[in-house]
Formats: sequence, C-alpha cells, structure tokens
Amino acid sequence: MDTSEISKKLILIVDDDDAVRELLEIILRKEGFRVENSSNGNDAITKVKAKNPDLIILDLMLPGFGGFEILRELQSDDTHNIPVIIVTGKYMDKTTSEMIKMEPNVVDFIEKPIKTHIFISAVEKALKIKK
Repeated sequence: MDTSEISKKLILIVDDDDAVRELLEIILRKEGFRVENSSNGNDAITKVKAKNPDLIILDLMLPGFGGFEILRELQSDDTHNIPVIIVTGKYMDKTTSEMIKMEPNVVDFIEKPIKTHIFISAVEKALKIKK
C-alpha cells in the first residue's frame, strides 16, 4: 500500500483504556493513517455513522454499550462492509476467539499486549480486503 493510499484511510479506534488508545493512535499515525478514536460504544456508533471509517479497531470489553453490541450495529446496510479488528486484553479460550472471528465484519483478533508488527500487518491486510 503506497503512502498516498494510506493517508486516505481513516481508522476508528474504540477502547476505554486511554493508554491503549493513545498507543494505537501513535502507531497508526506514524504509518501515515488518519485516526479517530472513541472510549465508549455510543460515541463509536455516532462516529461510524458520521465518518464512515475504512477500518475499526475494537476492544470488546467496553463499559455500557460494548463491543459485541457495536458488532451487531455494524451489520446494517450502511456499515456491513467495514472491517473490524478485535483487540482485547481479556483472555479467551480458542473456541471463543474462533467464534468471534466468525462474526460479520471481524477480520482479525489480536490479544493485548499488542506487538506492533503484528498489529500493522493485520491493519494492512484488513484494508486490502475492504470492498
């Protein structure tokens, strides 16, 4: 993906942990992506509808309107094609993580702590498959 193509891509980070959001934003901006972020589900859905991001980085464990509810909301006609990378610090057994990967929109599942090279590789892969 060339630099001009990357700079056109908007990525929405949804995580209630300020440090994680800031770290992911720094990594993505350093790669040249445009970034928006949100700390909760309601704000995330508002931003998805207003900004139509090319990719969503989503923590499942959010207070209130959580990650699973966001995934359900994304199944509407306007947002069903936005790829989602799940990033979670909560340990999940292989069966649970495989079930999450089968959710519509979910293209990858990354456990925290995040390894930068794995994260960037997942982002680039996800953006190439958006139709």
